[in-house]
Amino acid sequence: MKQQHYHNHKRVPKDFFFGWVPAVLLILLITIANLIRVIMIKGDWISALTLFGYSICLLWLAWFTRIFSIKVQDRAIRAEENLRFFVLKGKLLPKKLRLSQIIALRFASDDEFVELVERAEREDLRSEEIKKLIRTWKGDHHRV
Repeated sequence: MKQQHYHNHKRVPKDFFFGWVPAVLLILLITIANLIRVIMIKGDWISALTLFGYSICLLWLAWFTRIFSIKVQDRAIRAEENLRFFVLKGKLLPKKLRLSQIIALRFASDDEFVELVERAEREDLRSEEIKKLIRTWKGDHHRV
């Protein structure tokens, strides 16, 4: 796998953002146009409204599919980094750390992880600042 670093670590699921989402938005636009057309000609608006409702549900499904998978991933990252800190330091991560900080810290190697955790807590570093401070990048190739 390609070596990750600060400039190439972000992952964009292309099939989702350039396939599924545009298809759902296209369906929504077509059903809106159909609903307007049916209302203008005083046609069978029940079926047009039903199709519009289905397209809204499809849009919600696309949204929640992405959000739920990210939330589950965030919980897994929090648990993994808590365990890693416990193994290295003998205690749990500081409660003061925000989830965004913990997510950024997952890229740090074990050699600098504890130091960065303590610095992030002490200086209240933003996630981007944490990522820029990492000297030895530990890639995360299993993200959703």
